[in-house]
Parts: sequence; C-alpha cells; structure tokens
Amino acid sequence: MATPSPRADRQLVHRSFVSYIDKSREYYRAQGFEQAYRWAAFDEVAFTASTKALAESNVAVVTTSFLHHHDSAFGAPATDKEVYHHPVDEVPERMFTDDLSWDKQETHTDDTESFLPVAALRDLAKDGVIASLNHRFFGVPTEYSQRKTGLDADQIATWCAEDGVDIALLVPL
Repeated sequence: MATPSPRADRQLVHRSFVSYIDKSREYYRAQGFEQAYRWAAFDEVAFTASTKALAESNVAVVTTSFLHHHDSAFGAPATDKEVYHHPVDEVPERMFTDDLSWDKQETHTDDTESFLPVAALRDLAKDGVIASLNHRFFGVPTEYSQRKTGLDADQIATWCAEDGVDIALLVPL
C-alpha cells in the first residue's frame, strides 16, 4: 500500500506548544485576579536521603485523593476538604475525585490501588522488601493554595513523626 502524501496545510516549520504557565496567568487575569498566578518555588527542600535500609523502614502512603465520597452532581466540589489520616485496614473501595480535572473520558479513578497502593505495600512488607506498612495512611486533598499546602505538609510530618515513619511515599492523583 502506498504511503499517503503529506498534506501541505499540516506541515510545521517548527514545533509549536502551549505554555501552561502563560495560559494559567492569562486565565487568572481573565477571571479578574489582580495578581498573576505565582508558581511555588523552593530554594531549600526538606527531603533527605534515608539512613535506614528499605527492609528496615516503616513506610506510609500520602495520597491527594479525598477520603469522603459524596453523591453530588458530577464535578461538584467536595466541601470541608481537610488533611486527614485513616487506618490502612479500612481502605475505602472508592474515594472522591470527581471535582478534580483530568480527561475523564479517557481515564478513571476506579482503581483505588493506583493512587493508594496499600495492597502492594502490604505485599512488599510480607516479602521483607520493607519492614512495615504504617498503620494509617495520610491524605492531603488537592487544594490550590500554597499556604494551605505548607500547613498540610507540616501536619503530615507531625503524624509521620508520631508513627515512626521512615519513608513517606507521596502518590498524587
């Protein structure tokens, strides 16, 4: 079979792209915000290399999905989103994610294990790859506030210290 000839109207001389940062600033400006969106930037980060072997580490999961599921209209925002902890022995079959933005026609969040890998971590603990899965997981529901994100991170760090967590596995949705 012959290869179709390229269409002249589809030829690009150079790559084109959409600047996410510029589009975000334009969007906020169009919404009437006086100050342009400011991207988070950190000169120093609190991450450090682990001093323990993985096989000696207590591992906790931090997800950005929301624990509470409610039956509001598709895309309606969940209210009262707060940082939380929950027992790993009581992982819900479904978590509330409908108010977040992604291509919902091509993908889904029906597989909770994909963003809250408790079963996989239990298997790793059983196989001795990690020492233990922490007795609770943590949630930082998606919020678009740098100030609130910092406060939530402090709370997660406090809970991890209380539980003797060596490694916090961040699994954003």
